[in-house]
Amino acid sequence: MGDGERACVRIKKIFRGIVFARVQRPASLALVLFFVLALDAGTLSAAPATLASASVSSGGNPAADVGEAIFRRGIQGSGEPLEATREAGVRLQGADAACINCHRSSGLGAKAGRNTIPPITGRYLLHPRSKNMEDMDLPYVDGIRVDRDPYTDETIARAIRAGLNSEGQPLSYLMPQFALNDTDMTALIAYLKRLDKRRPPGVTDTVLHFATIITPDADPVKRRGMLDVLEHYFADKNASPLGATPRLRSSRKMMFMVNRRWQLHVWDLTGPAAGWEQQLKQHLEAEPVFAVVSGLGGKTWAPVHAFCEHEEIPCLFPNVETPVDAGSGSYSLYFSKGVMLEADLIAKKILDAGNGAVAKSVRQIYRADDNGEAGARELAAALKLHGIAVSSRVLAPGESVAKAVRGSANVDALVLWLRPADIAALANTAAPAVVFMSGLMGGLERSPLPPSWRGVTRLAYPFDLPDRRRVRVDYALGWFSIRRIPVVSIQVQADTYLACGLLAETLSHMVDTFVRDYLVERIDDMLERRILTGYYPRLTLASGQRFASKGGFIVRFAEPDGVRLVADGDWIVP
Repeated sequence: MGDGERACVRIKKIFRGIVFARVQRPASLALVLFFVLALDAGTLSAAPATLASASVSSGGNPAADVGEAIFRRGIQGSGEPLEATREAGVRLQGADAACINCHRSSGLGAKAGRNTIPPITGRYLLHPRSKNMEDMDLPYVDGIRVDRDPYTDETIARAIRAGLNSEGQPLSYLMPQFALNDTDMTALIAYLKRLDKRRPPGVTDTVLHFATIITPDADPVKRRGMLDVLEHYFADKNASPLGATPRLRSSRKMMFMVNRRWQLHVWDLTGPAAGWEQQLKQHLEAEPVFAVVSGLGGKTWAPVHAFCEHEEIPCLFPNVETPVDAGSGSYSLYFSKGVMLEADLIAKKILDAGNGAVAKSVRQIYRADDNGEAGARELAAALKLHGIAVSSRVLAPGESVAKAVRGSANVDALVLWLRPADIAALANTAAPAVVFMSGLMGGLERSPLPPSWRGVTRLAYPFDLPDRRRVRVDYALGWFSIRRIPVVSIQVQADTYLACGLLAETLSHMVDTFVRDYLVERIDDMLERRILTGYYPRLTLASGQRFASKGGFIVRFAEPDGVRLVADGDWIVP
């Protein structure tokens, strides 16, 4: 599923301006209902007789499914789209009216600039009025309110339908009013209560458990480099003086005071991909973890991705060239789209070349059973939409690349999805007039591209340029140097260090609110404020997005030898 298809409303954008929300983002209005509910949160325990006695299912579905469908997808128990209106007659319908747009998957709300969306899970709504946070036994989240009357099921229903808070005061004019029957209302309220997850797997009073996953076809050199970074990072986290872990009550005073040890579990997979899911289940059963951090894949990451989505485990920024870009789910986050992004960069460059005088034929070369196949497939699909003929030459194991190149003399552009060994073998072969190649697969600026090919070859480069990222990457390199970590794969190791830093920073802001969905949501929120972003000029994630870096460069070598690159144009976001 593409980002556009996932167009859930981003909370921070919603709150950037009322006018913007009113005019251009009608879906954002959905937030107001529960936002105000949470501001006036109270108790749900005293269920009114009418609601308590109402059937908790609709259309043959269990009540939990109905409540979840309303909350997450804006679908009523009857199967009809959820409908809501606000003042001035603005109408919301279906997914645009779903609660998740604003209160997020966790129901714990968010902070966007000066605005906050309070939590609306059961325990935050049920908690009685209090004078301060210290008197409450609740994990701290932004927007938590304590000085208000508790809600009842009746007042929640009234707020949802009529826009009045627990004390009978009008809610914000942005608050939609929803047309829900009693059955659906009961299901929705029950779902809000079920959103509370008190003790997620992998979390104890003293330890946070994490896994990193490595597929059997992963590069062994990169594997060692990644594990070096992870092991040292975890050791550093645990080296800080750890006294007796205090009882983790929530208040602003407790920010940054979470005091748990990090434990890393390395899940090495074996055998063919068809058996990985079962292995992962066994690992998870033996070693429950809160999240997966980094990781390293080879030709496919799809089974790992599917497992994490099914088990609802955050999988944070694995090192893979072919991340998964299809299907539902939101627990897997990647730094970029890998070779698929490179294909999009190349396609745009070909289509933009010559003010419309684009190439008529394109030949791609890749090896069977390697990641170039995914890139070639993506590029062919993109170019065929514009009537460009794309052919592929698949190299069998052991087959020379030279013969395939000689057979490509008559095409307008040649695209190489090859590893350094094949790139180096081009030395005795004449280069066609226009060549593109995968930077990721070919070794980036350290690619052994022969001098005779450098003048005509453009590299897809899904990172910031080396001279622009130097300061950001130097910070990681200094950290490696102090700890005597050999730099064997700088991009993989820099990305691993960045993933660890993002996890640490996010957990510090989560205090003791260990909810997996909330971890992903907080990463979404804080990414764009991150200064040290390693190889990437900017990282952002909106709700439902998987790829934090959206673009890249097309570059060429500046000299017949050496590693200096020059951009062949501006940063491209395909």
